[in-house]
Order: sequence, then C-alpha cells, then structure tokens
Amino acid sequence: MTFSMELSEEHTDLRDWAHGFAADVIRPAAAEWDEREETPWPVLQEAAKIELYNFETLASFWGDETGLSLPIVNEELFWGDGGIGMAIFGTTLAVAGIFSSGTPEQMVEFIPQCYGDAADVKLGAFCSSEPESGSDVSAMRTRATYDEAKDEWTLTGAKAWATNGGIANIHVVQAVVDSSLGSRGQAAFVVPPNTPGLETAKKIKKMGLRASHTADVFLDDVKVPGSCLLGGKEKLDERLARAREGVKSKGSSAMQTFELSRPTVGAQAIGIARAAYEYALDYAKSRETFGRPIIDNQSIAFTLADMKTEIDAARMLVWRAAWMGRNGVAFEAGEGSMSKLKAGRVAVWATERAIQILGGAGYSREHPVERMHRDSKIYDIFEGTEQIQQLVIARAISGRHIA
Repeated sequence: MTFSMELSEEHTDLRDWAHGFAADVIRPAAAEWDEREETPWPVLQEAAKIELYNFETLASFWGDETGLSLPIVNEELFWGDGGIGMAIFGTTLAVAGIFSSGTPEQMVEFIPQCYGDAADVKLGAFCSSEPESGSDVSAMRTRATYDEAKDEWTLTGAKAWATNGGIANIHVVQAVVDSSLGSRGQAAFVVPPNTPGLETAKKIKKMGLRASHTADVFLDDVKVPGSCLLGGKEKLDERLARAREGVKSKGSSAMQTFELSRPTVGAQAIGIARAAYEYALDYAKSRETFGRPIIDNQSIAFTLADMKTEIDAARMLVWRAAWMGRNGVAFEAGEGSMSKLKAGRVAVWATERAIQILGGAGYSREHPVERMHRDSKIYDIFEGTEQIQQLVIARAISGRHIA
C-alpha cells in the first residue's frame, strides 16, 4: 500500500489553469469591481469562454474521486479576488441544491439554465436564510402549499442574503410544507425564469465580496408547477411520512446542500488568506527601515512563519473533508465543519496580520490587503457561523445534543 500527499499531474495542471485565469483576468479587475459593487459580467463571460463557468466543468470537478478538484480551483480563483470569485462560484450553491435533492430529469432541465452560455451568461441563486432565521433553519417561515387539482405549488415568504438573489435565472427556494415537523418538514423548489411574484429589493451594500450580488428575495404567492418540487411529490410524501413516524433522516435538504459545500467554502477562505500572506511576504522583503528589509526583524518574520503554517494546516483540513465527502466517509467528528471553521478563522487572522505588517500602508486602498480583510470576514458568518460549526463539532465528538 502506498501513500502520497503529492498532487497528481491532472491536479497540478488544473491548479495552474485556474491560477492563470485568476492572475491574468481576475486580479487586474478586482479593485474596479470592488469599487463599483456590481456583478462583473465581463469576467463571467471570459470564464464561460474558457469553460470555467459551466456545468460540464463543474461536473468534472465533482466527478474527481479524490474530491480535491473543487477546493483546488476555488483556492486559486479566490486568491485572485474574493468578490469576483464569488460572482463566478455563487451559482454553485444553487446547483448543489438541485444536485442534492433533484431527480435526474430535473438536473438535466434546470442546471444548464443556471449557467447559460458564453454569449448569454446566466446565474443561479440558492434561497434559504430568512430575516428571522439564518443558521436556525427550523425557524423558517416561507411556506409552500399544494393544489392537487392543478398540480401546483404556491410559495409565500421572504428570503435574506441570497447570493445572486433577484438577478438569477434560476432560484432554488427552501420552504416549509409541514410546520409540525420542524426542519424535516421542508422541501426545495425551483422557481423558473420570469415567474410572477418573485421580487427583490436593491442589492445589499456589504463590507466585503462587493463584486458578488447579494439581495433579499420576496415571494408573493409565487406559483410553480409540481415538476418544480425537487425530488418530486412521491418522494416528498414518503419522507414526510417517515418523519411523522419518528424515523431518523439525513436532515433537511438545506443542511445537505451546506454539507456538500463547506470544504469548498473553506478553500475560498484559504485562497484569500494565501493572497494576503504572499503580498505581505513580498512587501516585507522589499520594504526597508533602518537600512534593512523589515523581514529581517523577528517579529515580522515569525508572524509570516505563523501565517504560512496556519494556511497550510487549514488546507489539509479542507482537503481531508473534501476527500471524505466525495468518498462517502462519515463526518464522525464534524470534519466538514472543522474545515470551514479553521479556514474562516485563518482567513480573518491572516489578512489582519497582513495589514499589520504593511502598517499604515495596509490600511490604505492603495494596497489590496484591506480588501482581502474585508472579504475574509464573511467566512466566519455565512453557510453556518463560526459558532454553528463549533456546535456541529461538539455534538459529533460528545454524542450529546448540546444546545
């Protein structure tokens, strides 16, 4: 039996391909789109032209039996820029929602509509969080009611913090179908393009990831055909019946979607952290005080050593979780949450350290580390806050329901 931590030739080629796009296309545009706070459609079109932004490529990443392709690509793109990286990969969460719950026929019908093509780029949005329920999906209030005579669902409610919300071609909406069952009484629905009743307010002005569109979505008696219920009515009825009988399940479809995405989200945070570390390292080598580079000072050199160590450690947790998830190995100690928790913490800490190394220059927009720090903070918050990840891990290692 052999064991190696060396990347395969396929993985290094993939990394170099994604890195080249990040260096040549994303980085030169990063400051402009952060300042504009708009979706970078030209960059998305460039990504679509080289088939970086389409489902076939995403499927090939997911088909990688090692589980490493998605983390590798995400780290490189977010090394380029967090906001543009999220503009490119924000659609993936909607696709993951369809993939985790949908039938093969629904995947074929709806997933291509999330991307469009290079000539007409489209987006997807996953709508789960609500104004009064973020991490607590059991408190969800959006309702879905079924009209059997018409084979039609009506969705009513409000969603918050939806990436691509309102501007997406396809919205995947999580809603309650049986409130007595808590999170087990929920289902996911596809809202097709131009469906009446789906509206949005203006884009939310955010601290970071400004090139990624985030908005609240309002569902005012949105009617969708039965074919838009992901997984189908028969499967839903069976699942609800088991829940009413007290049979254990894998959890809500929203949580299954997040479990699929957490290591990838961790890789995004690592990309931002690595970018800040590399910038600070180069700065410390070239910036001189008292006649010598500041990296010759132990306080600077040791900080950079810690940054490199923490980034590499977080990457190993992400890669382990990605491999486990792809190969069906149970997260018995909350390994998926570990990867996201550690990567988010490292990103916030490393980008702050980068600013400190640059001193006053780091606080200026003349250098990108302040943007990287703004971009990093969300990784302690979205797709499960830092505290939610701790809760998942604590419950896993203790075997107890810690509240």
